[in-house]
Amino acid sequence: MPEDTSKEALDAQKDEALLDKFIKKNKRFILSCAYNATGHFVSDSDDEYSIALIAFNEAVKSYDYSKGDFNAFAKLVIKRRLIDYSKKENKFNQEISIDGYTMDGDLDDDSQDLSVGIELRQKEAEISSQTYDNRPEGNPIKDEIEAISEILATYEFSFFDLADCSPKAGKTKASCARAIIYMLDSPELIKKMRDNKSLPLKEITQNAMVPRKILERHRKYIISAIEILNGDYPLLAEYMSYIKEERRHK
Repeated sequence: MPEDTSKEALDAQKDEALLDKFIKKNKRFILSCAYNATGHFVSDSDDEYSIALIAFNEAVKSYDYSKGDFNAFAKLVIKRRLIDYSKKENKFNQEISIDGYTMDGDLDDDSQDLSVGIELRQKEAEISSQTYDNRPEGNPIKDEIEAISEILATYEFSFFDLADCSPKAGKTKASCARAIIYMLDSPELIKKMRDNKSLPLKEITQNAMVPRKILERHRKYIISAIEILNGDYPLLAEYMSYIKEERRHK
């Protein structure tokens, strides 16, 4: 019954073992949602299934009764993530060269921006949840993406959202970098951010001189950069080398 499934989803939020069982139990449902969202058959070895798995896990983590029946909610989350994935795949095929990093015109030619890295790695890494993936291990960038994805889920957004909200213009990137550097140099504010699941806008605006509008517009990017550069994600951190350089010469 739908009510039972909704209760199971809530229980699974609090217990990793229950979450594992819940996802395995709903494998057919996840495949069905992937089929309905893409309009073609999806097997458990397809990238679309990996994206659907991540979306289902995201739905469990963010579900509450106010969002209605869990199955309907999960179906919507999976559909949205697969639509986003499809759009990014099309954009990737049209604009990104596998042989080299192709940058947007507003980006510095010699930088490796995280948003471009996301596009590349989304194609390359066959993203899927490590807990539920039976494919061989040994993909370091995949491991880093999975690890940071769990962190970002607590802020209620996805790693792949960053491809659309990363700053492009040079001035905006510089403003975001100031905010990120200020936070990295303020451990107590990082703790506050993690506790409240939001940026301390007042402190950043006053002390880093970054307009509130930029902080709100690029909130996801700034939070992600802080978590990546403050954590153990050396490969992802390479896509933010310009921030590390600015901090070094501060």
